[in-house]
Amino acid sequence: MCSIFNLQKSIEIEDCRELLLPESMAYTVSPAPSVPVGPQYCVCKVELSVCGQNLLDRDVTSKSDPFCVLFMEVNGKWTEIDRTETAVNNLNPAFSKKFIIDYRFEEVQKLKFALFDQDKSSMQLYEHDFLGEFSCTLGTIVSSKNMTRTLLLGNGKPAGKGMITISAQELSDNRVITLSMAGRKLDKKDLFGKSDPFLEFYKPGDDGKWMLVHRTEVIKYTLDPVWKPFTVPLVSLCDGDVEKQIKVVCFDYDNDGGHDFIGEFQTSVSKMCEAQDAFVVEFECINPKKQKKKRSYKNSGIIIVKSCKITRDYSFLDYILGGCQLMFTVGIDFTASNGNPQDPTSLHYINPMGTNEYLSAIWAVGQIIQDYDTDKMFPALGFGAQLPPDWKVSHEFAINFNPTNPFCLGVEGIVQAYSSCLPHIRFYGPTNFSPIINHVARFASQATQQESATQYFILLIITDGVISDMDETRHAVVQASKLPMSIIIVGVGNADFAAMEFLDGDNRMLRSYTGEEAMRDIVQFVPFREFRSAPKETLAKAVLAELPQQVVQYFKHQNLPPINSEPA
Repeated sequence: MCSIFNLQKSIEIEDCRELLLPESMAYTVSPAPSVPVGPQYCVCKVELSVCGQNLLDRDVTSKSDPFCVLFMEVNGKWTEIDRTETAVNNLNPAFSKKFIIDYRFEEVQKLKFALFDQDKSSMQLYEHDFLGEFSCTLGTIVSSKNMTRTLLLGNGKPAGKGMITISAQELSDNRVITLSMAGRKLDKKDLFGKSDPFLEFYKPGDDGKWMLVHRTEVIKYTLDPVWKPFTVPLVSLCDGDVEKQIKVVCFDYDNDGGHDFIGEFQTSVSKMCEAQDAFVVEFECINPKKQKKKRSYKNSGIIIVKSCKITRDYSFLDYILGGCQLMFTVGIDFTASNGNPQDPTSLHYINPMGTNEYLSAIWAVGQIIQDYDTDKMFPALGFGAQLPPDWKVSHEFAINFNPTNPFCLGVEGIVQAYSSCLPHIRFYGPTNFSPIINHVARFASQATQQESATQYFILLIITDGVISDMDETRHAVVQASKLPMSIIIVGVGNADFAAMEFLDGDNRMLRSYTGEEAMRDIVQFVPFREFRSAPKETLAKAVLAELPQQVVQYFKHQNLPPINSEPA
């Protein structure tokens, strides 16, 4: 894993080359020199913990009920990322909800922490009283690890004596711990009922004080609660040290925020991990004040660890650094609906500046996505054109006209092959997506026989948006969703892209014409026209938005860890 506190580490991954052979155009892998993976490949997760001190009191009959909202600057605008829970009747809250952010070495990530006093159940922030805010970069927090700053009002003046403390923790340890907890015969704290118990988990902080890590849900009206299983990063719970002491505190929930203390105990993850299968681990819940006052005092109930499991939550980066090869293919639409390439109104017409929307899309997407391809040798295919010498229609031809080596070296190679092939082909039709999708899917299917996370296939299709074989394409996508494969579609021109958006199953899962539902969403569609005036990085980020998640989702579903991964 990379370290954001030590950038001197260098990592190398094995390079590879895919060869697309004639007729079957089969992929093979042969050794090639390794290439270093720089910081741009290394996106680490950072966990931010937030505490408030001496917050403004906005409530008349009680204290404020604060919650914290994290914003990140995106394209010059503040965008909400996440919110903490609400701390009832508390001017010095320690929020148990953590903010987890991808730390990117090559980007300046501006953050804003805003605190509000919750007055209503509304999600609209203007419905709540503003308590102050603090802005900085993520890099500043990371370099400080722990920082306390003054909260400011909208006019830039201090928000009373309000302060905010932000602590950063690198989640380079990808282990997570899942705990199932229960209680038995807890003390009764409510006068007219039983108790409403919940648990809080603490670890020792660098300052010697206990730091809140997790809070369970409240179980109403019971002395024998069974809490829902929960999962937290192991580094959050015990800094990754299974022998480190942690403290578990049991409270009886009160609506006014003055929760009644039931009891506590200290243990370690290694001790809790003794709870396996049918064997549980029990701890006496002790109230020290009662223990001192009463000689006959035994405990305030029993807290039970029903199960404790440590597993690894693998990321996209884990699979890439583990040696997974991204087999990248480009598919270009050469159908007649694009117009005659000699006509200035054609989408394939290369203007005096040497570009068109196809080339712009290739450059914008290719320059970023090539970093995910180890050797930057891309098989570039065309579809929907008549080819010399017999002028038969083909839906999967090498645009460099070299079926024994259809690879193009980098984005420049794709652009050169594309420009060179235009005068030598006849735009025709129909616009059939299914052949090129099935073509790549065949090799993705072969990769599943390896039963390891070694290959993932990505098909980038650039098209003008008119699909002729929609039923066949839907069926091909549904079948491909079972394979290590993703499809990225960039729509050029001003056509109606409703069909493309239908394939992108963000709002509902795609179904085949047979009624079969896709196993997962593998299509990401982006209309180029929405990014014509935007920096090319904006288009690239939109195109790649779902890809890491799709890669991880597939391998996790197949229970395939990264190659050479360490056991939890």
